[in-house]
Amino acid sequence: MNYKYLFGPVPSRRLGRSLGVDLVPHKTCSFNCIFCECGETTDLTIKKCEYVPTEKVLKELDDYLSKKPKLDYITFSGSGEPTLHLKLGKIVRYIKSKYSGYKIALLTNGSLFCRHEVRGEVGNIDVIIPTLNTVNYETFNKICRPHKNLDLTNIINGLVNLRKDFPGQIWLEVFIIPGVNDTEEELSGLKEQITKIQPDKIQINSLHRPGAKDWVKPASSQVLKKIAEFFGDKAEVISNNNKLTGGGKYTDDIEKTILKTIQRRPCTAKDLSVSTGYPIEKINKSINGLVEKEKIKTRQIHRRTFYMLEK
Repeated sequence: MNYKYLFGPVPSRRLGRSLGVDLVPHKTCSFNCIFCECGETTDLTIKKCEYVPTEKVLKELDDYLSKKPKLDYITFSGSGEPTLHLKLGKIVRYIKSKYSGYKIALLTNGSLFCRHEVRGEVGNIDVIIPTLNTVNYETFNKICRPHKNLDLTNIINGLVNLRKDFPGQIWLEVFIIPGVNDTEEELSGLKEQITKIQPDKIQINSLHRPGAKDWVKPASSQVLKKIAEFFGDKAEVISNNNKLTGGGKYTDDIEKTILKTIQRRPCTAKDLSVSTGYPIEKINKSINGLVEKEKIKTRQIHRRTFYMLEK
Protein backbone atom coordinates (compact mmCIF):
# COMPACT_ATOMS: atom_id res chain seq x y z
CA MET A 1 0.00 0.00 0.00
CA ASN A 2 1.20 3.50 -0.84
CA TYR A 3 0.50 5.20 2.50
CA LYS A 4 -0.98 8.68 2.54
CA TYR A 5 -1.51 9.20 6.28
CA LEU A 6 1.31 7.10 7.75
CA PHE A 7 4.97 7.99 7.44
CA GLY A 8 8.23 6.46 8.61
CA PRO A 9 9.16 4.83 10.81
CA VAL A 10 11.28 7.91 11.44
CA PRO A 11 14.31 8.12 13.75
CA SER A 12 12.94 10.23 16.60
CA ARG A 13 15.39 11.72 19.09
CA ARG A 14 12.87 11.23 21.90
CA LEU A 15 10.75 8.28 20.82
CA GLY A 16 13.14 5.95 19.05
CA ARG A 17 11.66 4.19 16.02
CA SER A 18 8.43 6.09 15.52
CA LEU A 19 5.64 5.43 13.02
CA GLY A 20 4.03 8.77 12.23
CA VAL A 21 0.26 9.21 11.84
CA ASP A 22 -0.68 12.47 10.11
CA LEU A 23 -4.28 13.56 10.74
CA VAL A 24 -4.38 17.02 9.14
CA PRO A 25 -3.47 18.46 5.73
CA HIS A 26 -0.21 20.36 5.39
CA LYS A 27 -0.04 22.88 7.17
CA THR A 28 -3.15 23.00 9.37
CA CYS A 29 -2.50 24.27 12.87
CA SER A 30 -3.68 26.51 15.69
CA PHE A 31 -0.20 28.11 15.85
CA ASN A 32 2.17 29.48 13.21
CA CYS A 33 5.40 28.93 15.15
CA ILE A 34 8.52 30.65 13.89
CA PHE A 35 10.62 27.52 14.58
CA CYS A 36 8.29 24.93 13.00
CA GLU A 37 10.12 22.44 10.80
CA CYS A 38 6.94 22.02 8.71
CA GLY A 39 7.12 25.66 7.61
CA GLU A 40 4.54 28.43 7.66
CA THR A 41 0.95 27.60 8.65
CA THR A 42 -1.40 27.97 5.70
CA ASP A 43 -4.63 27.13 7.57
CA LEU A 44 -4.54 28.82 10.98
CA THR A 45 -7.56 27.36 12.76
CA ILE A 46 -8.97 26.05 16.04
CA LYS A 47 -11.89 24.26 14.37
CA LYS A 48 -12.09 20.53 15.04
CA CYS A 49 -13.28 18.45 12.11
CA GLU A 50 -12.48 15.25 10.24
CA TYR A 51 -9.67 16.75 8.18
CA VAL A 52 -8.64 13.36 6.75
CA PRO A 53 -10.97 10.32 6.48
CA THR A 54 -10.86 8.29 9.68
CA GLU A 55 -11.67 4.98 8.00
CA LYS A 56 -8.82 5.41 5.53
CA VAL A 57 -6.40 6.09 8.40
CA LEU A 58 -7.59 2.91 10.14
CA LYS A 59 -7.19 0.93 6.90
CA GLU A 60 -3.59 2.08 6.55
CA LEU A 61 -2.89 1.23 10.19
CA ASP A 62 -4.32 -2.26 9.67
CA ASP A 63 -2.19 -2.81 6.60
CA TYR A 64 1.00 -1.65 8.30
CA LEU A 65 0.56 -3.04 11.82
CA SER A 66 -0.70 -6.44 10.67
CA LYS A 67 2.89 -7.13 9.59
CA LYS A 68 3.96 -6.72 13.25
CA PRO A 69 6.74 -4.18 12.58
CA LYS A 70 9.28 -3.32 15.26
CA LEU A 71 8.31 0.11 16.62
CA ASP A 72 8.99 2.05 19.78
CA TYR A 73 5.95 4.30 19.35
CA ILE A 74 3.05 5.08 17.07
CA THR A 75 3.11 8.87 17.08
CA PHE A 76 0.42 11.36 16.15
CA SER A 77 2.37 14.19 14.53
CA GLY A 78 3.23 15.39 11.04
CA SER A 79 1.83 18.31 9.07
CA GLY A 80 0.05 20.26 11.81
CA GLU A 81 -1.83 19.97 15.11
CA PRO A 82 -3.21 16.42 15.61
CA THR A 83 -5.79 17.38 18.25
CA LEU A 84 -7.70 19.33 15.59
CA HIS A 85 -8.92 16.03 14.13
CA LEU A 86 -12.45 15.26 15.27
CA LYS A 87 -11.90 11.48 15.58
CA LEU A 88 -8.50 11.41 17.27
CA GLY A 89 -9.98 9.58 20.24
CA LYS A 90 -11.59 6.93 18.02
CA ILE A 91 -8.29 6.22 16.24
CA VAL A 92 -6.42 5.96 19.54
CA ARG A 93 -9.00 3.51 20.95
CA TYR A 94 -8.83 1.44 17.76
CA ILE A 95 -5.06 1.04 18.03
CA LYS A 96 -5.22 0.18 21.71
CA SER A 97 -7.97 -2.40 21.22
CA LYS A 98 -6.51 -4.14 18.16
CA TYR A 99 -2.75 -3.55 18.51
CA SER A 100 -2.33 -3.23 22.26
CA GLY A 101 1.36 -4.14 22.16
CA TYR A 102 2.27 -0.76 20.72
CA LYS A 103 2.75 2.42 22.71
CA ILE A 104 1.19 5.65 21.46
CA ALA A 105 2.63 9.16 21.66
CA LEU A 106 1.13 12.54 20.83
CA LEU A 107 3.22 15.52 19.73
CA THR A 108 1.11 18.63 20.26
CA ASN A 109 1.40 22.37 20.77
CA GLY A 110 -0.93 21.95 23.75
CA SER A 111 -3.25 24.75 22.68
CA LEU A 112 -6.54 22.84 22.83
CA PHE A 113 -6.32 21.09 26.21
CA CYS A 114 -8.34 23.96 27.63
CA ARG A 115 -11.29 22.06 26.10
CA HIS A 116 -12.65 19.24 28.23
CA GLU A 117 -13.55 17.13 25.19
CA VAL A 118 -9.97 17.26 23.90
CA ARG A 119 -8.59 16.07 27.23
CA GLY A 120 -11.15 13.27 27.09
CA GLU A 121 -9.84 12.07 23.72
CA VAL A 122 -6.28 11.43 24.85
CA GLY A 123 -6.76 9.30 27.96
CA ASN A 124 -5.53 6.09 26.29
CA ILE A 125 -2.32 7.63 24.97
CA ASP A 126 0.90 6.56 26.70
CA VAL A 127 2.95 9.75 26.29
CA ILE A 128 1.82 13.30 25.53
CA ILE A 129 4.53 15.79 24.55
CA PRO A 130 3.06 19.32 24.64
CA THR A 131 5.05 22.52 24.19
CA LEU A 132 5.17 25.56 26.45
CA ASN A 133 7.85 28.09 25.53
CA THR A 134 6.87 31.17 27.51
CA VAL A 135 4.32 32.59 29.95
CA ASN A 136 4.76 36.11 28.60
CA TYR A 137 2.01 37.25 26.21
CA GLU A 138 4.29 39.34 24.01
CA THR A 139 6.81 36.53 23.67
CA PHE A 140 4.03 34.01 23.09
CA ASN A 141 2.67 36.05 20.19
CA LYS A 142 6.16 36.47 18.73
CA ILE A 143 7.05 32.76 18.89
CA CYS A 144 3.73 31.00 18.33
CA ARG A 145 1.75 33.53 16.28
CA PRO A 146 -1.45 31.84 17.52
CA HIS A 147 -5.02 31.86 16.27
CA LYS A 148 -6.67 35.08 17.45
CA ASN A 149 -9.10 33.24 19.75
CA LEU A 150 -6.42 31.44 21.75
CA ASP A 151 -5.44 32.79 25.17
CA LEU A 152 -2.13 31.92 26.85
CA THR A 153 -3.60 31.75 30.36
CA ASN A 154 -6.27 29.32 29.14
CA ILE A 155 -3.62 27.20 27.45
CA ILE A 156 -1.58 26.98 30.65
CA ASN A 157 -4.70 26.12 32.66
CA GLY A 158 -5.49 23.46 30.09
CA LEU A 159 -2.10 21.84 30.71
CA VAL A 160 -2.69 21.98 34.46
CA ASN A 161 -6.06 20.26 34.00
CA LEU A 162 -4.55 17.74 31.61
CA ARG A 163 -2.22 16.62 34.39
CA LYS A 164 -5.24 16.12 36.69
CA ASP A 165 -7.12 14.06 34.08
CA PHE A 166 -4.39 12.17 32.26
CA PRO A 167 -2.94 8.92 33.71
CA GLY A 168 0.00 8.60 31.33
CA GLN A 169 3.32 10.40 30.96
CA ILE A 170 3.57 14.11 30.14
CA TRP A 171 6.90 15.25 28.74
CA LEU A 172 6.71 19.04 28.51
CA GLU A 173 8.88 20.55 25.79
CA VAL A 174 10.45 23.99 26.27
CA PHE A 175 11.81 25.21 22.93
CA ILE A 176 14.59 27.75 23.42
CA ILE A 177 15.14 30.54 20.89
CA PRO A 178 18.25 32.61 21.66
CA GLY A 179 17.43 36.26 22.28
CA VAL A 180 13.70 35.61 22.57
CA ASN A 181 12.79 33.35 25.51
CA ASP A 182 16.11 32.58 27.19
CA THR A 183 16.32 35.49 29.66
CA GLU A 184 16.23 34.99 33.43
CA GLU A 185 12.81 36.64 33.60
CA GLU A 186 11.39 34.36 30.90
CA LEU A 187 12.79 31.19 32.43
CA SER A 188 11.73 32.08 35.98
CA GLY A 189 8.16 32.69 34.85
CA LEU A 190 8.14 29.39 33.00
CA LYS A 191 9.51 27.49 35.97
CA GLU A 192 6.74 28.83 38.22
CA GLN A 193 3.99 27.67 35.85
CA ILE A 194 5.67 24.32 35.12
CA THR A 195 5.55 23.61 38.85
CA LYS A 196 1.75 23.85 38.58
CA ILE A 197 1.62 21.62 35.48
CA GLN A 198 3.77 18.90 37.11
CA PRO A 199 5.03 17.11 34.00
CA ASP A 200 6.94 13.84 34.33
CA LYS A 201 9.79 15.31 32.28
CA ILE A 202 10.85 18.76 31.09
CA GLN A 203 12.54 18.48 27.71
CA ILE A 204 14.78 21.39 26.74
CA ASN A 205 14.92 21.67 22.98
CA SER A 206 16.24 24.05 20.35
CA LEU A 207 16.42 24.30 16.58
CA HIS A 208 17.48 20.98 15.09
CA ARG A 209 16.01 21.29 11.61
CA PRO A 210 15.34 24.35 9.46
CA GLY A 211 12.43 26.36 10.87
CA ALA A 212 9.75 28.57 9.37
CA LYS A 213 11.85 31.71 9.84
CA ASP A 214 15.47 31.78 8.72
CA TRP A 215 16.55 34.13 11.52
CA VAL A 216 15.75 31.55 14.21
CA LYS A 217 19.03 30.00 15.36
CA PRO A 218 19.85 27.04 17.61
CA ALA A 219 20.97 27.58 21.19
CA SER A 220 24.38 26.18 22.12
CA SER A 221 24.63 22.90 24.01
CA GLN A 222 26.20 24.78 26.94
CA VAL A 223 23.24 27.16 27.19
CA LEU A 224 20.74 24.33 26.96
CA LYS A 225 22.55 22.42 29.69
CA LYS A 226 22.45 25.44 32.03
CA ILE A 227 18.74 25.92 31.36
CA ALA A 228 18.08 22.25 32.12
CA GLU A 229 19.98 22.61 35.40
CA PHE A 230 17.85 25.67 36.23
CA PHE A 231 14.62 23.68 35.78
CA GLY A 232 15.80 20.89 38.07
CA ASP A 233 15.96 17.12 38.21
CA LYS A 234 13.08 16.49 35.79
CA ALA A 235 14.75 18.45 33.01
CA GLU A 236 16.84 17.01 30.19
CA VAL A 237 18.37 18.37 27.00
CA ILE A 238 17.13 16.75 23.80
CA SER A 239 20.21 15.50 22.00
CA ASN A 240 20.84 16.13 18.31
CA ASN A 241 22.42 12.70 17.97
CA ASN A 242 20.47 9.74 16.65
CA LYS A 243 21.93 6.26 16.34
CA LEU A 244 18.97 4.44 14.81
CA THR A 245 19.57 2.39 11.70
CA GLY A 246 17.37 0.39 9.39
CA GLY A 247 13.80 0.94 8.28
CA GLY A 248 11.26 0.01 5.64
CA LYS A 249 10.49 1.63 2.32
CA TYR A 250 7.03 2.45 0.98
CA THR A 251 7.49 2.10 -2.78
CA ASP A 252 10.08 1.28 -5.43
CA ASP A 253 10.08 4.91 -6.59
CA ILE A 254 12.93 6.32 -4.51
CA GLU A 255 12.57 9.92 -5.70
CA LYS A 256 8.84 9.92 -4.94
CA THR A 257 9.55 8.46 -1.49
CA ILE A 258 12.17 11.13 -0.75
CA LEU A 259 9.85 13.96 -1.83
CA LYS A 260 6.99 12.53 0.23
CA THR A 261 9.20 12.24 3.30
CA ILE A 262 10.69 15.73 3.22
CA GLN A 263 7.26 17.22 2.50
CA ARG A 264 6.53 16.67 6.21
CA ARG A 265 9.90 17.77 7.59
CA PRO A 266 13.43 18.58 6.41
CA CYS A 267 15.72 15.55 6.51
CA THR A 268 19.39 14.69 6.20
CA ALA A 269 20.52 11.91 3.87
CA LYS A 270 20.97 9.68 6.93
CA ASP A 271 17.42 10.48 8.12
CA LEU A 272 16.09 9.47 4.71
CA SER A 273 18.06 6.25 4.67
CA VAL A 274 16.84 5.26 8.14
CA SER A 275 13.19 6.12 7.54
CA THR A 276 12.87 4.66 4.03
CA GLY A 277 15.22 1.68 4.21
CA TYR A 278 17.17 2.67 1.09
CA PRO A 279 21.00 2.45 1.32
CA ILE A 280 22.71 5.79 1.85
CA GLU A 281 24.44 5.50 -1.55
CA LYS A 282 21.09 5.33 -3.37
CA ILE A 283 19.73 8.17 -1.27
CA ASN A 284 22.68 10.43 -2.12
CA LYS A 285 22.42 9.63 -5.82
CA SER A 286 18.70 10.44 -5.89
CA ILE A 287 19.18 13.58 -3.81
CA ASN A 288 21.75 14.88 -6.28
CA GLY A 289 19.30 14.28 -9.12
CA LEU A 290 16.49 16.08 -7.31
CA VAL A 291 18.75 19.06 -6.55
CA GLU A 292 19.74 19.26 -10.23
CA LYS A 293 16.05 19.19 -11.20
CA GLU A 294 15.47 22.01 -8.66
CA LYS A 295 12.84 19.95 -6.81
CA ILE A 296 14.65 20.18 -3.48
CA LYS A 297 17.00 22.61 -1.79
CA THR A 298 19.54 22.44 1.02
CA ARG A 299 20.06 24.24 4.31
CA GLN A 300 22.78 23.89 6.95
CA ILE A 301 21.90 23.45 10.65
CA HIS A 302 24.38 22.23 13.27
CA ARG A 303 26.89 21.62 10.44
CA ARG A 304 24.45 19.11 8.94
CA THR A 305 22.88 19.36 5.50
CA PHE A 306 19.08 19.17 5.43
CA TYR A 307 17.00 18.71 2.31
CA MET A 308 13.71 20.58 1.84
CA LEU A 309 11.14 20.97 -0.90
CA GLU A 310 11.60 23.89 -3.25
CA LYS A 311 8.62 26.19 -2.86
